[in-house]
Amino acid sequence: MQTNMLFYKTKDEIEIMRHSALLVGEALAVVAAIIKPGVTTMQLDTVAHEFIRDNGGIPSFLGYRGFPFAACISVNDAVVHGFPNDKALMEGDVVSVDVGIFKNGYHGDSAYTFALNTVSDDVKKLMKVTKESLYKAIEKAVSGQRIGDIAYAIQDYTEKQHRYGIVRDLVGHGLGRELHEDPQVPNFGKRGQGTKLKEGLVLAIEPMINLGKKEVYTDEDGWTIKTKDGKPSVHYEHNVCIQKGKADVLSSFMAIEAAEAANPYLYSGY
Repeated sequence: MQTNMLFYKTKDEIEIMRHSALLVGEALAVVAAIIKPGVTTMQLDTVAHEFIRDNGGIPSFLGYRGFPFAACISVNDAVVHGFPNDKALMEGDVVSVDVGIFKNGYHGDSAYTFALNTVSDDVKKLMKVTKESLYKAIEKAVSGQRIGDIAYAIQDYTEKQHRYGIVRDLVGHGLGRELHEDPQVPNFGKRGQGTKLKEGLVLAIEPMINLGKKEVYTDEDGWTIKTKDGKPSVHYEHNVCIQKGKADVLSSFMAIEAAEAANPYLYSGY
């Protein structure tokens, strides 16, 4: 059903999307299991791509508007849309991995940030607060609320309470048969404003939060978004279906967090 370019999913469609979203989490867990100093982001992309294909999916990002990889892998001051490359990762790197999978006609799209052991306490706190802000936003992703309520929850927690920089140029989005559907889901906004949320709407909620200031720029590759002040940025993303009373989170971090905790090269104490 279509209303003002908003696509509300049936129960059957939601279950198909859940499968795609959970598969993204498993792909990210495969990445979490092998990431360590000395590994390249190109190797991570290859592993994610092979996992997606082996499980009957198609990488949502590969070829999307010309993007040439299966995963967006953004290191340190790269916020999102990072190009995998052959540079070895190092101790202390902050690595955000964003993966999309198209299967059975619907997309899943999730992201997670990893830290290679010796990250600073400032980065550890940024990761903790950003992940917590995602769940605070999900609490507002229920029927009767508005997009502004989701946006405000993230902004209030990350920017107003913790003084981090919220990227304005990039937003979350609707999700379904298309990778990016209406409505846009900013990480800043005013309560009570924006699209009213109704059951069956699926959103990709994805706080992208900078340790420093909010300003970003596009790298010379035409894709990678970086912080202007060169400070690290982190990114977490869940797929959420609007329901009454409590959101239905279609994606999962469980497999990722288990792999993260089992990997001796990753910081997981948050």
